[in-house]
Amino acid sequence: MRPSRSGRSPCCEGGRLFLDVTAEVPVVVYPPGEGPDPGRVAGVDLGIIHPYAVAGPDGEGLLVSGRAIRAEHRMHLADTKARRRAVARRAPKPGEKGSRRWRKYRRRARLVEGRHQRRVRQAQHEAGRTVVSWAVRQRVGVLHVGDPRGVLDLPAGRRHNLRLRQWQIGRLLQVLTDKATLAGIAVRLVDERGTSSTCAACHRRVPKPRGRTLSCPHCRFSGHRDLVAAASIATRTPGGGPTAVATVVLPEVVTHRRAGRHLPGAGRSRRDPRRPPRAARGSVGPRRPAPPPGGESLAQQARIHNTHRKPGER
Repeated sequence: MRPSRSGRSPCCEGGRLFLDVTAEVPVVVYPPGEGPDPGRVAGVDLGIIHPYAVAGPDGEGLLVSGRAIRAEHRMHLADTKARRRAVARRAPKPGEKGSRRWRKYRRRARLVEGRHQRRVRQAQHEAGRTVVSWAVRQRVGVLHVGDPRGVLDLPAGRRHNLRLRQWQIGRLLQVLTDKATLAGIAVRLVDERGTSSTCAACHRRVPKPRGRTLSCPHCRFSGHRDLVAAASIATRTPGGGPTAVATVVLPEVVTHRRAGRHLPGAGRSRRDPRRPPRAARGSVGPRRPAPPPGGESLAQQARIHNTHRKPGER
């Protein structure tokens, strides 16, 4: 079956024009006995540090790290603030026509903003493709995804509200739904309230941890917070309330993946390469060799500038 284009629309983003084409793509056909099984259900927990944490039916788990995406948001915000402080004095007043230099600056700002959005969008697509590929290998037919969009209505301060908006929950859900539907996997939204603060062993509420490890003070259970939440989400019914009496299967084998390898600093290390190296920030540089025993130092002699003159000296 050949894909047929059903719509075209020109769009503009970051000062650049592009063509958005909607196409009808057929669902993947698998050989007999190798396709997704509707009886195999996996839970998906959405987050910021881990955009997708998946708990499979056979003790298999998947963690997709999104620290590179979070670093890209923070570095972009810091660079934007620095650029605005640098050009604040020559910014035109309200109602005043901007200069040619100001128009060039605004054009450059739009290009940088568009590049940032494209980088984040590509990283989100990579994370969704990683989850769907893992689910296909595990023959998972249904994905129970926790819907955390209710937290967007809770005022939590200026800084935390910015983090929630940068999370882009709706886009993560849409990316995962589109790719899963194309692979023949059903996606169902369930209530995820209390999954990150409920023990998977004794089903009691525990204090919400600040880190990645959930520890129960009642039964001494300990596990990864996001994977425990994903395992609890897999047992919940779409459209219903929490099911605390269901058996939760915790992952024993966890696969770690990273989203956004194309982002600055994500390939070699987590340090942003846009920052100058340590030597350029006033480092002392390489150490000098130690002086030989009983000998003189190998360091250069200091030059002493004596400006004091005696009477009669020139």
